[in-house]
Amino acid sequence: MPSLLAALFFFAILTLWVSAWWPVAVFEVGICALTAAALLRARRSPFPFTFPLVPLTFAPAWGVFQWLTGRTVYSFDTRSAIAHWTAFLAVFLCAFLLFRDAPVRRWFRAAMLWFAFLLSILATLQTFTSSGKVFWLFPSGYTDYVMGPFLSRNHYAAFIEVVLPIALYEASRRQRPSVLYCAMAAAMYASVIASASRAGMLLATAEIAAVIALVSIRGGVNGHRIGATLLGIFASFALFTALVGWGNLWNRFRAPDPLQIRRQLVLSTLHMIAAHPWFGVGLGAWATAYPRYALIDVGLFANQAHNDWLQWTAEGGLPFGLMLAALFFWCLRPAISSVWGLGVIAVFLHALVDYPFSRPALGSCPILILAMLAAWQCGRSAPGDHPSPPPLDPASPPTPSI
Repeated sequence: MPSLLAALFFFAILTLWVSAWWPVAVFEVGICALTAAALLRARRSPFPFTFPLVPLTFAPAWGVFQWLTGRTVYSFDTRSAIAHWTAFLAVFLCAFLLFRDAPVRRWFRAAMLWFAFLLSILATLQTFTSSGKVFWLFPSGYTDYVMGPFLSRNHYAAFIEVVLPIALYEASRRQRPSVLYCAMAAAMYASVIASASRAGMLLATAEIAAVIALVSIRGGVNGHRIGATLLGIFASFALFTALVGWGNLWNRFRAPDPLQIRRQLVLSTLHMIAAHPWFGVGLGAWATAYPRYALIDVGLFANQAHNDWLQWTAEGGLPFGLMLAALFFWCLRPAISSVWGLGVIAVFLHALVDYPFSRPALGSCPILILAMLAAWQCGRSAPGDHPSPPPLDPASPPTPSI
């Protein structure tokens, strides 16, 4: 069953570029079927309570309440949003049930890491050589910065943010510096530079600093090992980022007012929240309600607020926004303790300036890590899955699994 979950997740990511609804439907129906099978399989074993179930269950239930009581400006979009939030809940439930087994948890982290690493190489090569074609075959409607199946540079950066701490953690926790994991981390970081995502670069850099700092202050890791690991990481990063170059990203930072349109969208969304503070305009209905609160007309369709936090609050009201804020604050402690789970924090922060949770496949990436963190908390004594492993016996080889 873990392999089926991984296959479904990889399929959903690789079809993100498809504009039709069928890939989303396949993913959502598939994940609900897997969740039903996982629940049946675990029906006789105790089901431990974990807090993320509260906000993730509240989200689709709140949408159903809005739909049934007519508290939405567009019921079709609200029904679609209910399906998306139900998929997030199903992803968490299925993954949580599977990841209570520590070897399965480590296997899935390894699968995510290898998938992201290979995709980062493909995405970097593609963005420089395909003239905007997805996988060099399918026209995307864009001429540049199409990163693999991702048509949005920020969505791609959010995907890498989820997985990058896993590679950094593995590179720094071993008895000898791991060239493989250093190269994986460097390739993923360089691909974010190639995508020219400003928020992605800042958050990925912050993840690197956070992982190094957390591993350095933990016991069981000596200074020589940290120094050698840092040297390997920085050498790999210098090589890979030099290959992709910083010019395009630097030019985007030099833009005169890069947040002008986002600032107007934020102000309009704040007006929307003020007008509907308790029940919102309906989950998924921000784009329909936006023209009434728009401050400028840029001649383009505004599909998202480019700030998931404000959009959640505008669509679901203050109760909905506060419930998701509680989910974010819950994840802080386990994410920092685990080190490999820091990507969840990064994506939630990225949601302040973009909309990484708008696509079910992309939003499921941090949900999967949330499920790992919840399962890890329920079984902290699982061997080989500690955030800071004890000093290795010189006579015993390092553990190769992750």
